[in-house]
Amino acid sequence: MEYARLGRTGLKVSRLCLGTMNFGPQTSEEDAHAIMDRAHELGINFFDTADVYGWKKGEGVTEQIIGRWFARGGGRRERTVIATKVYGSMGDWPNEDRLSALHIKRAVEGSLRRLQTDYIDLYQAHHIDRDTPFEEFWEAMEVLRQQGKILYVGSSNFAGWHLAKAQEAARRRNTLGLVSEQCHYNLLNRAVELEVLPAAEDYGIGVIPWSPLAGGLLAGVLRKADKGRSAAEHMVAQLEKHRDKIQRFEALCDELGEQPANVALAWLLRRPAVTSPIIGPRTVEQLDGAIRAVEITLDDKVLARLDEIFPGPGGPAPEAYAW
Repeated sequence: MEYARLGRTGLKVSRLCLGTMNFGPQTSEEDAHAIMDRAHELGINFFDTADVYGWKKGEGVTEQIIGRWFARGGGRRERTVIATKVYGSMGDWPNEDRLSALHIKRAVEGSLRRLQTDYIDLYQAHHIDRDTPFEEFWEAMEVLRQQGKILYVGSSNFAGWHLAKAQEAARRRNTLGLVSEQCHYNLLNRAVELEVLPAAEDYGIGVIPWSPLAGGLLAGVLRKADKGRSAAEHMVAQLEKHRDKIQRFEALCDELGEQPANVALAWLLRRPAVTSPIIGPRTVEQLDGAIRAVEITLDDKVLARLDEIFPGPGGPAPEAYAW
């Protein structure tokens, strides 16, 4: 496994981040524990979760699964950079969602309890909260850092100008600010190249792409469909929309002798500011297969062909749409 510093920090994380959203709804606790153990064996030290994962309001099912894994000892917690998120609804009363100082205080206590740890390495705002000023957000995060409950602060689903606004607010307070941005980024969805990636690169914010395989469309979906596997059924409409691109992509992967999922991940690993794409294996076998992505080298010719198949926005703003 290769490692990289998260943004401008000294924190080293694996080039692949283990996503845990499937733990509970699709992956049993026993299998989830096996996947996390295997991740450590493979050198993956960066795990991502959220308080709302598990999709039972207020229960934090996925965090509980991870917490019970930490509680098994054996250096599991010490070897893990754990990232979780705050924003989603954890109850039906006011102040049980979003990014007010009150909800942040309550949410972090809940995550710490469920994760069975006394600190969170990376605490991320799961979405922009347009109703909470950044001054309030940063004050709440500063208190948590002073208390030793969190170490770093990240964002998710922020626009480029949100990153800039957040960082300038942090600068006025002489604090570190955001160290990461988790955004929707893959070969089929390159909108963040307009402003999010340039802003992240300029401010030294590490990018953590979610859905790097476009919900499975970049994971060899046509091959699976040809073999009659039901995994493709839920994405039929998207598949038909992008069928030509995906056919060309899978043909290119055949030429390279590589699995489509690994090529899609390898492409992301070459993108500016990207630290660790999030992989979400449902089985140990899927996890083992994803490790190959770190070893793949895509030359300039292959990168050019990928740009032909999946054109980006034409560069960063404003050149993408102006001179």
